[in-house]
Amino acid sequence: MRPALVPVLLPALLVVLLLGACGNDAGASPDPGESGGSPAADVTGAWGDVENPDAPSLDFSPDGRVSGTDGCNRLMGHWSISGNRVSLRDMATTLMACPPGMDTWLSAGAAADVDGSTLRIYNQAGTEIGVLHR
Repeated sequence: MRPALVPVLLPALLVVLLLGACGNDAGASPDPGESGGSPAADVTGAWGDVENPDAPSLDFSPDGRVSGTDGCNRLMGHWSISGNRVSLRDMATTLMACPPGMDTWLSAGAAADVDGSTLRIYNQAGTEIGVLHR
């Protein structure tokens, strides 16, 4: 390769690699035929008391985004599902000064299990920290 092409091709190659890494499979569920598993549960939509801004709730968009509130702080991030297990990732939260005694358990959520109209939320250690209902 000619040395004059290296300064041009190297940045172009880096751009292609970075764009390829930006692919988003959030919300995608495995095809049961491909993985041999069962079809993914439907987690999309609202969970919790979305009418009450002081109550924990989550809303799972079909595009793999999740947003909600722990009753004080806003939460946002991405989700994916395999079977009944929902993985929450890239989660971010506001850091409001919450009223004393307010339980902000939902902000520690890292995963969830769908069981009909019940969503059991787990922290990073795998301990159940709370439940939301449809």
